[in-house]
Amino acid sequence: MDIRRVAMLSVHTSPLEQPGTGDAGGLNVYVVETARRLAQRGVEVEIFTRRTCASLADEVVLAPGVLVRHVDAGPYEGLRKEDLPAQLCAFAAEVMAQVARQPHGHYDLVHSHYWLSGQVGWLVAERWGVPLAHTMHTMAKVKNAALAEGDTPEPLTRIVGEEQVVKVADVLVANTETEATELIDLYAADPVKVRVIEPGVDLTTFTSGAASTARSRLDLPVDADLVLFVGRIQPLKAPDVLLRAVANLLAREPHRRSNLIVGVLGGPSGSGLERPRALQQLARDLGIADVVQFVPPVSRAGLADWFRAADLVAVPSRSESFGLVALEALASGAPVLATDVGGLPGAVGPGGRLVRGHDPADWASAIAGLLDDPDLRKQLSEAGIAHAAAHGWERTTDDLFSAYVEAVQHKRRVL
Repeated sequence: MDIRRVAMLSVHTSPLEQPGTGDAGGLNVYVVETARRLAQRGVEVEIFTRRTCASLADEVVLAPGVLVRHVDAGPYEGLRKEDLPAQLCAFAAEVMAQVARQPHGHYDLVHSHYWLSGQVGWLVAERWGVPLAHTMHTMAKVKNAALAEGDTPEPLTRIVGEEQVVKVADVLVANTETEATELIDLYAADPVKVRVIEPGVDLTTFTSGAASTARSRLDLPVDADLVLFVGRIQPLKAPDVLLRAVANLLAREPHRRSNLIVGVLGGPSGSGLERPRALQQLARDLGIADVVQFVPPVSRAGLADWFRAADLVAVPSRSESFGLVALEALASGAPVLATDVGGLPGAVGPGGRLVRGHDPADWASAIAGLLDDPDLRKQLSEAGIAHAAAHGWERTTDDLFSAYVEAVQHKRRVL
């Protein structure tokens, strides 16, 4: 059967935003990449997101067949993600008003991303008589079980909201088998509704290449040991673990200091916004500010260069539903060192090493082991490239389209 048009909802973050800072991250990449590929298959995709600036056009063409529609809900600026539950009614009303002029059956399905969008999706899908597909991306109960010391737990409002969305969605898209189990065990999801569809990697942008060439473009020393962190600067992503590990390593082996660079790419996000310079202060307090380079988020092509330049990419997250950064790094030829949590083992596969827990000493030893073994890094690089090659966004989109068709067919039989 044909799926002609899909409404995607991304209330709290726009697909037009730069990933790596604020609320923009893997969710944004997921929405953009799947929407583009659905459109290439002949499915029109309209993405509804909250307007955060008065100058934003009502509609923006993201790619052929992909339209971003800006929705007025609350003041344009100054609203935190935590403030948005109070604006969900306004968002839903505006979405329905925008679509009111369209004929019945304009959309075949609604796909909501993150729980805030799920709440809106619940209303509009019911109004339009179409199925609701939902992707959690992260879950409050999982995050709260892995909080960093001093981090703020997710509120009960979010937990209840997630439980409601899980109950009403026609299909729940889980990134991994682990996430599927969490949906069933922690949220009482109906197993029949859960579909495991792994996110992918853009294999045209994230490609391997000579580290020396990439370093030349980035103005980095050719012979330095480059350890890289990429992601939003917040406790959940645990960049502080990497800095503490580096401090531990240099205390044990001070000779490394003259040849070590730690790159931190990203901007403040989440609870990290409360202290946007805290990581820089930590580097100074640890006495390693001279080896740490803080770099704001870069373009996707620029990010691929950083991955190619790196000797290893560290992903010390406390919780991770999948780990797009890890997969993008592998596709670019960089070995990955990641925490053994959530979806990271599956994302890393044979292209890296896993560390249990967040003890800086353990991370320091793992970093040293990889930096001191170029043959192992080469082996991991080759294995990682092959692993990533099997995880293109095309496969993700194929599986997503199949889930859409199944949901639409089931809905039509029920109605």
